[in-house]
Amino acid sequence: MRQIYVNLPVEDLSRSMAFFKALGFSFNPMFTNEKGAGMQIEENIFAMLLTKEFFATFTNREVCDATKATEVLLCLSCESRQQVDDMVAKAVASGGSVPRVAKDHGFMYEHAFADPDGHIWEVMYMAPGATPG
Repeated sequence: MRQIYVNLPVEDLSRSMAFFKALGFSFNPMFTNEKGAGMQIEENIFAMLLTKEFFATFTNREVCDATKATEVLLCLSCESRQQVDDMVAKAVASGGSVPRVAKDHGFMYEHAFADPDGHIWEVMYMAPGATPG
């Protein structure tokens, strides 16, 4: 079974944890300390929120400031259009922002929020049967 772990640099670990807890995500205490927090998004989807200083120890490259440049776009699927809108509303109420307006493509509905560190999280709903498979 494959899993995915996305590592994200954060300015204020406590603030980031509070933000994502408000969105309903949980943290594994075994992978959480003052340098980072292991966030579980779904059964096999995880994000490691790492202080910028600790994140920098994993790369020889400059750490991107996500409020000024886009290093990655993260996309989460939802079970309905309402769930998309609810997640964006929770994000805004918890200190996030909306980087663009929602888009309705007929078969797919998408919206997005930026977390307090500027990372863009796209959330989308795709109608059943919209893609082959």
